[in-house]
Amino acid sequence: MYFLHEILDSLMYLALIGLGLAPLEYAFRAHTQRFFRPAWWTDFFFFFGGNLLWTKITLLVLGWVRTQLDLESLHALRATARSLWLPVQIMLVVFCSDVCIYWAHRLSHKYDWLWRFHKVHHTAEHLDWLAAFREHPIDNIYTRVIVNLPALLLGFPLEIIGGFVLFRGLWGNFIHSNTAFGLGPFKYLLGSPRLHHWHHDFERNSSCNFANLMPLMDVLFGTFYDPGRMPDRYGIDDPMPRGYISQLIYPMVPERWMAGVVAILSRRKKLQAATR
Repeated sequence: MYFLHEILDSLMYLALIGLGLAPLEYAFRAHTQRFFRPAWWTDFFFFFGGNLLWTKITLLVLGWVRTQLDLESLHALRATARSLWLPVQIMLVVFCSDVCIYWAHRLSHKYDWLWRFHKVHHTAEHLDWLAAFREHPIDNIYTRVIVNLPALLLGFPLEIIGGFVLFRGLWGNFIHSNTAFGLGPFKYLLGSPRLHHWHHDFERNSSCNFANLMPLMDVLFGTFYDPGRMPDRYGIDDPMPRGYISQLIYPMVPERWMAGVVAILSRRKKLQAATR
């Protein structure tokens, strides 16, 4: 019965996000594509897997990290932080977490042992609010721990950290949405779909716009890019399987093994297409 409630709650959560963002995608569409576009079901299963299992594991990991950081040496720092006005505390945490996630994200594109998990997210060839959920659980745990590290160091309650996780998750849905928003003069202060879509651009190979919330990080570190239009093509050139289970397994086994599997599946797909 509990599991059934979890499924229903997940469907309600997904429906609420869809009701909030689907009208924006219809009114400010960046690319013409069907609602059930290619790989829609893959992203749907990534959402369900994440919401029913992986998010809970991530929160457990965050709780464990918080207990490990309950150090006497941090008490003075935490007392100083708590003496600040609450909005200042929040702005400080958001700024510091954006610095952390900018570099964590940039490093996940530089080092193979991180990229092998993160590139699952970049296999999406069609972006919309649902594509934001395409994320390997190892990549999810890595990014959630890093982005919440300032809040963990300052001793924020796990409930508030959970709120940060929810907020950044919803923001991720927005910046992946199939909309042509650029936010005009505020483009250096807040991320937008147009900026993040260029991070997924096939031709630029994810070399720009690493910031999650504040593009100011990209401006400061020289990776900001905004040509004033939307990219034409998304995805990566690396061979990768397309299904949910395959993409979970792929980064966790030697690449030469999975490369052979991908080659076999690719040949089978071409053969099936030729015989139709």
